[in-house]
Parts: sequence; structure tokens; C-alpha cells
Amino acid sequence: MLPDAWPGRRPWAALLALLLSALVGLGLAGCSGIGQPSQGVLLRALGLQIALTQRSIASALALEPTGLPQVSRVRVERQEQVAIADGAGLHLSGRFDWRLADDPIRVDSPFELWLQRGERGQVWRLARPLPAPGREGAGIDQGGLAQDWLIDPLPLPGESAG
Repeated sequence: MLPDAWPGRRPWAALLALLLSALVGLGLAGCSGIGQPSQGVLLRALGLQIALTQRSIASALALEPTGLPQVSRVRVERQEQVAIADGAGLHLSGRFDWRLADDPIRVDSPFELWLQRGERGQVWRLARPLPAPGREGAGIDQGGLAQDWLIDPLPLPGESAG
């Protein structure tokens, strides 16, 4: 009965609810990783990583590289901040869907990416760890630090990764 006792209370309650919703939304957005790579960045990074791998395999087998697969639906399952070369970066792992250019079958595959943040924090680059001299592997030493890195700029939206 209290709401009927206060004429005009409903507009204030609606305004208060709207303001609280906005504050909660802003608070959640602050926790969701502002400054993290977007879905588009992840798609371009995976596309570039696939293109570079295809090119390397084709070269080793003396073949022409085939068309690039279509990458979609990236799901990040784990991420950690890492130092890459002289900059800040992220090590991400998860799953993504892809299919060959002319194939209707979509495949779900795991991925692992290292992304280096640009100096101003506005761009991301694909980083690939190199094996340590005299050792096979991904180039990550026992302390989790990379020995050497290859850094590649990501293609701009609409550009081909190959």
C-alpha cells in the first residue's frame, strides 16, 4: 500500500531503476576486458596464422598453397598476460570453427594464439614463438618466457590474410 500513499512515486522509481541498471552495466563492462582483442581481431589473427602455416607447409612440400579456410565462431577458453619481445601481450587458447573454401563441412578445432599489443594499445599483432636454439618446441622456456618471436601485423578488415 505504500506506493499508493506517495503520488508520483512511480516515475522516480523507474528513473532510479534505470540509473541502477546503467551503473551495473558500466560495472560489468569494466570487468569484461576493455582493451582486450575483439572478435574481429581474433578472426584475423587465426586467419593469418593459418595462412602462414599453409604457406610454410606448401613451401616445404614444393606445392602451391590452396585457398584459405573460412574461420568463424572463436571461443576463448583461457587467456593470460605475457611479455612478448619488448611489449605486452596475451596468450590465448580455445576453440574455433573453420571450413575449407569450397567445403560445406565445418570443423571445430583448438587454437593457441599469442598477440602483442601495439605501443599505443590500439592495434594487435600476431606473435609466433620461435624454438630456442638447440631445442625443438614452441620456443617457450621453462619460466614461460619466449626466447625469440616473429611478429606479423594483422591484415586490415576486408584484406586477405594470405
